[in-house]
Amino acid sequence: MNYLVRDVRPYGEGEPVDVRLVDGAIAEIGTGLSDGDSRVYAGGGAVLLPGLVDLHTHLREPGREDAETVETGTLAAALGGFTAVHAMANTDPVADTAGVVEQVWRLGQEAGHCDVAPVGAVTVGLRGEQMAELGTMADSAARVRVFSDDGTCVSDASLMRRALEYVKAFDGVIAQHAQEPRLTVGAQMNEGVVSSRLGLTGWPAVAEEAVIARDCLLAAHVGSRLHVCHVSTAGSVELIRWAKSKGWDVTAEVTPHHLVLTDDLAASYDPVFKVNPPLRTAADVAALRAGLADGTIDCVATDNAPHALEDKEAEWGAALPGMTGLETALGIVAETMVLPGRLTWRQVAERLSSTPARIGRLEGHGRPLAVGEPANLCLVDEAAPWTVDAATMATRSRNTPFAGRSLPVGVRATFLRGTPTVLDGAPA
Repeated sequence: MNYLVRDVRPYGEGEPVDVRLVDGAIAEIGTGLSDGDSRVYAGGGAVLLPGLVDLHTHLREPGREDAETVETGTLAAALGGFTAVHAMANTDPVADTAGVVEQVWRLGQEAGHCDVAPVGAVTVGLRGEQMAELGTMADSAARVRVFSDDGTCVSDASLMRRALEYVKAFDGVIAQHAQEPRLTVGAQMNEGVVSSRLGLTGWPAVAEEAVIARDCLLAAHVGSRLHVCHVSTAGSVELIRWAKSKGWDVTAEVTPHHLVLTDDLAASYDPVFKVNPPLRTAADVAALRAGLADGTIDCVATDNAPHALEDKEAEWGAALPGMTGLETALGIVAETMVLPGRLTWRQVAERLSSTPARIGRLEGHGRPLAVGEPANLCLVDEAAPWTVDAATMATRSRNTPFAGRSLPVGVRATFLRGTPTVLDGAPA
């Protein structure tokens, strides 16, 4: 079915126009377009953006379907405006072979809510001892281009160097979870005034920053691509800014929760606020917002980390770290970056669509809003604030830190190759 989407504002700019979607592509953009044989959808002046792309999503399948499945996770993604997500490798079994990444990729195709690009593990079993089958994963049907041991750090410098060298052959990228393990033994939250007051073992900023500095130097030495996952400290922003000033091929992401939440929330001992890397200080949050605004931080990635009830609703020390974020990401970015004037909607499209698609070498996503381009789109309603209710979200898990929070914008519709996956804020 072809669609005519009426009265939308591409990138939130100018007067509303009509956009015709034919055979999965943008066929026409103009005013007063005739209905023809198209089904009409009234955009109501909504902001039209390219479909969002997440570089960092945990879908849990295979192995932890009690927390999330590809079906439920990608539905949550579509409701959040995403048309593609990169599924991290820390599943059970680990996505360290062509067989597992192809399984995840095919599950995404079957679900049909958004495209799923599997992320391959850097090391066998995420154990940091032996490099995984990067080449066979790259050559598989899943066409893996992003590799990460996220959840753990590739702490061995020699192994990290070899991985960076290896992925050059197929234009891959190593996405590093920057955490020096010897500096974070038993860590429960950010190391600082609050951790001292609460008596919780701290996770120092230098544990992140030391790995980032090392890996930037390694990437420059071998001439490879490095992507830094979930940057969380002001010092990390400065290190990435320094690496970019050298012309090195280093990119970085920030999560929505690190743009808005601070470590003082740990005083509640509510494990919903336990995450890795931990929530940092207000000064770190300010630096992250500034880094995202000036382009030092390239993109926003959710680090969506669903957990089963028994793994999250426990005492702080026993609870697993992580937060859900696919359905709330755009609202948090609007609250922290758009409404205060730090980013325009066109810049949001860069940081949540075109740039993550480019980093992940994901074809057909993050493309300009122009005739002939794939119709992977989302419509954002600036006049539709909504209150986060964990019980009504599409994800199987309930560990959102934003429950009860009012977000200023909502996703009105999402189109995947011209077919709606979300209409009027609900599954199509």
